Amino acid sequence: MAHDVVERVEQYGPRLAELAAENEKLGRLSDETVGLLRSAGVLRLLQPAKFGGHAAHPRDFAEAVMAVARHDGAAGWVCGVVGVHPWEAAQMDPRVAQEIWGENPDTWIASPYMPNGIAEPVDGGYVLSGRWPFSSGTDHADWVFLGALVGDGKGRPASPPKVLHVILPRSSYEIIEDSWDVIGLSGTGSKDVVVDGAFIPSYRTVDQDAVSGGEAAVSNGVGEALYRLPFTSMFPLGITSAVIGICEGALALHLDQQRERVAVTGVQVRDDPYVLYAAGEAAAEIAASRAQLIDGIGRVYDRVATGETVTIEERSDIRRNQVRCAWRAVSALDEIFARSGGNVIRRSNPLQRYWRDAHVGLAHMIHVPGVAYHANSLARMGVDLPPQLRVML
Repeated sequence: MAHDVVERVEQYGPRLAELAAENEKLGRLSDETVGLLRSAGVLRLLQPAKFGGHAAHPRDFAEAVMAVARHDGAAGWVCGVVGVHPWEAAQMDPRVAQEIWGENPDTWIASPYMPNGIAEPVDGGYVLSGRWPFSSGTDHADWVFLGALVGDGKGRPASPPKVLHVILPRSSYEIIEDSWDVIGLSGTGSKDVVVDGAFIPSYRTVDQDAVSGGEAAVSNGVGEALYRLPFTSMFPLGITSAVIGICEGALALHLDQQRERVAVTGVQVRDDPYVLYAAGEAAAEIAASRAQLIDGIGRVYDRVATGETVTIEERSDIRRNQVRCAWRAVSALDEIFARSGGNVIRRSNPLQRYWRDAHVGLAHMIHVPGVAYHANSLARMGVDLPPQLRVML
């Protein structure tokens, strides 16, 4: 059965779809869209129950993100990205969760994790400076996760490099308002954020390697299986779910528009076997992407829940399949978009926005196939992977 959150998203779906064009024009999610997402509880699915969350199975999170993205790709993307952050915050020092959600369980945390800043060690913590692009949903967040390289005391990364995830309140960073002008996913408002010499206490930091393997949760006394899953399985989950949901929404709209369309040949499209073949094939491909993505996260969850170790080979299988799911779904969307008729290119037709949003989502680094496929082949051969291939597994 669908999670209650997914059912609420479906109730709000028509209004979310109506707001999608406004979000694109604003270059961020509208306040009404955010209100609907908060009411549905999507961003609290992976949040600890102690702080008003659902601590849900990651499958339910993926299905909720897909449901939102079917109606508005940008809203789905924000849910997929921002929705993972409560999962990581739950693994940190307990003071972090209390600071974020102690007064308001609907507080959002933005990101990104790329290590664009230098965190210089000082007494009690670090001093952080840097600039980070692509902070999705940042206008509606009061905290931010950022990636940082530990400094050497002279403004340069220490050697060997060490990556931290650090978390800051809104008062410690600046949002650059004119930094988001893009061709797709415009409504995500993924603007740049800047930090200039902010102090980060040690308890608001976590070693990236500790999150990658679930050790952070264990060291902080967090026992639930949900919070011991690999970061490299959970972080891509939300992003790929959004892309698949966008493709599902595009397919539904395509079929709706083709029902009464008459081609230039004078033949009704519903009597054109070639268009119908493409639509049927696309439906199968998108459905396969959904099933494979959810199956992968379910498998790793079951392994962790039963106390088993998730091997590098298994983690690389999940990443390989996750990448393929995104490419398969977007390729299917391309096939139906090419057969949707000339009016599909009009900005008044929402299908062109789905198409643009899907391709921009596919451009995220988590969907780049080279390293994921390379690493998987070596792992399945039993070859020890070098650090540059292990980093996203």
